[in-house]
Amino acid sequence: MQQNQLMKRTAVYTVLFACFALAAVFYYSSNKIIVVADVAQDEVAQNLQEQSGAEQTAQSAEAAEGGNAAGVVSQQNDILFEQNGQEMNYFCIPLHPDVKAENVMIENHYMDKELWVSIKQEAESAGYGDFYLTQGVYGNRSAVIDGFYENGTDTFWLKFRLTDVYEYHSIFEDNKLYIDFMTPREAYDKIVVIDPAYGGDITGAVSEELAGKDITLEIARALKKKLDETDIKVYYTRMDDSALSDEDRVSLTNAAKADMLIRIEVNENEDSKIYGTEAVYNSRFFIPGFGSVELADLLEREVVTAISGKANGLTDSTEEDVVINEATVPAAAIRVGYLSNGQEEILLGREDYIQKIAEGIYQAIMKAYEE
Repeated sequence: MQQNQLMKRTAVYTVLFACFALAAVFYYSSNKIIVVADVAQDEVAQNLQEQSGAEQTAQSAEAAEGGNAAGVVSQQNDILFEQNGQEMNYFCIPLHPDVKAENVMIENHYMDKELWVSIKQEAESAGYGDFYLTQGVYGNRSAVIDGFYENGTDTFWLKFRLTDVYEYHSIFEDNKLYIDFMTPREAYDKIVVIDPAYGGDITGAVSEELAGKDITLEIARALKKKLDETDIKVYYTRMDDSALSDEDRVSLTNAAKADMLIRIEVNENEDSKIYGTEAVYNSRFFIPGFGSVELADLLEREVVTAISGKANGLTDSTEEDVVINEATVPAAAIRVGYLSNGQEEILLGREDYIQKIAEGIYQAIMKAYEE
């Protein structure tokens, strides 16, 4: 008897769930509400890195020059900001009637504090510039400073400068893109910033075959694959060979109100016999509970364990460690080895060794959240 009652309840709940699901489908279908694809800045850089050389070069030029893969710089045109709808909670971007949701993508360029909306178009199209000569954006623009549009060969770009680092929710309805901005803390419970040191003209330690800037970047990429499988929101100061100032790296960390900042560095010394792993922290900035010294200790222990290496201990930061000194969250740098040491140079050039370092940093992050 009890089993029959249980089966009846299950059947009723199943029918009710199906009804609610169908109602939701009909509602969204009738109102033409579609969630637009989005991508973070680190994903853009990662995707470009995984493409072939020629394709990567073309698309890098397209992104840098407003979507023009042919390398011709398109003119920047200011976007009109209308006054109507200021009481709305959303920032509204009208789109040309021909634009389909599947051709729209939002890119969160958080390091630049910019939001890009890319619209794929046919190569022979004249673009959507004329549409924005008379049609402006409107709604809540408290997070938006200004914006402009650019027309590329096969992509039309709407680019907006933001007041700070933001996350967002977006929907596509009746050829309008509605964006609701929020702070990283409003969107995520766990936030980490990963800072691969160096970049651009700043190479870090170098040998005949390797450069510190490439090693730190490879470690960050390997770490990203692991962290992408967690519920942690991770911001990366760079995922390519970008040249960044220390101030920009600190600004991202503080704006995101991250739980921790982990900087990845490579060491060197005039004495080629010196080797090992060490972590750097700022003893002058004390954070009760879990602070910089605890983070540094976790990083060193977990990385040394992962690589079966030598621990050199924790080191207090110097004036040169600007990122660690200026961060207002628990911050530490893990120096993964000495490129000036012949044996560690060989190891740092091996993919399996890079993976082990990334695993050590990953384990340190996981254990930090357990404390």
